[in-house]
Amino acid sequence: MKITAARSEPFSAIRRRALAQAGAQAAPAPPTDTAAFLGLTEQDLTPAVQAALQTLVTEIDDLRREVGRLKRQLEETEGLADRDALTPLLNRRALLRELHRVQAFGQRYGSPASLIYFDLDGFKTVNDRYGHAAGDAALQAVAERLLANVRDCDVVGRMGGDEFAVILVQADQAVAETKAAALAQAVEREPIAFGDWSAPLHLSYGVRQVSAEASPEALLAQADSAMFAAKRRRG
Repeated sequence: MKITAARSEPFSAIRRRALAQAGAQAAPAPPTDTAAFLGLTEQDLTPAVQAALQTLVTEIDDLRREVGRLKRQLEETEGLADRDALTPLLNRRALLRELHRVQAFGQRYGSPASLIYFDLDGFKTVNDRYGHAAGDAALQAVAERLLANVRDCDVVGRMGGDEFAVILVQADQAVAETKAAALAQAVEREPIAFGDWSAPLHLSYGVRQVSAEASPEALLAQADSAMFAAKRRRG
């Protein structure tokens, strides 16, 4: 079957008419042919134009791959910026951001959440007696034991020095108090070993239920104050 068409028509129009003459129904879809997409006609497709189109398509593909690479690199950099330098935990900045998100979620859906603030008792003694490497080992042990005893949906961060925080989702004050005691026991169950010495670990903690009224910084300060109050009561 011979199909005649005005040479100024785009390929998409020629294709639709050819299908109609063949008795087929052309489905409405964006053109997949590069020339048709750019509105080029048969008479426009000289060898030079075809070569230029191929170069353009190659450059677009290269640009797409470069954008993807830069996006992955940015995500990796942002991930590193959120991580504590010593432990596998989030740093203070990232934990405060997550706390803000938990606040917003709770305000919208009425879902409870709580914040636990931990302090490693006697940390200065470990540093002074055994050195900073031993102190780092103690901090890493606390971090790993906290992570191992929370849910994937919970958030654990190191606030700096020997202080840690845990955000418990779907947990009110009473549930969080019980979980805080269990986490302290999990950390304290085994002493920290470093080289030829070992030392027990002890944690003090304070708990505050997350509310929408206080800022993330204020909630962190409240949980910190509760932790120091508990430490004083223990003597």
